[in-house]
Amino acid sequence: MKNEPPTEPATDPQQSVECGCCSTGQLLSEDDIRKDVTLLSATANYTRYEALRRIAASTNGVCVCELAPTLGVSQSAVSHALSRLHTDGLVTRRKDGRWRYYEATAQAETLLSALDTIRQMDHE
Repeated sequence: MKNEPPTEPATDPQQSVECGCCSTGQLLSEDDIRKDVTLLSATANYTRYEALRRIAASTNGVCVCELAPTLGVSQSAVSHALSRLHTDGLVTRRKDGRWRYYEATAQAETLLSALDTIRQMDHE
């Protein structure tokens, strides 16, 4: 069987790219890829990920002052992590006096649930 060179990449990111041996299927748009990478990179840090897990487990939101001791990092490191999680849409924040309380968004809940499912599959 003769090896065929891959065809030119599709110009439309939603089109399939096929070579002689296989098909990559449906591709994501550049915007979707950028959003996915941003979301995943927001959780690709121990402090941010652990903070998000703790926030998602709370019922009334979590204050920075509560997270710093449990994460073992400074309050400024927690504030920086929470700022990134907020910017990337994984937590909301509300101000109560001089404190800010953070809650997980539906997007964060879905992401954490997907990670839990993947982890369970790994243990089967």
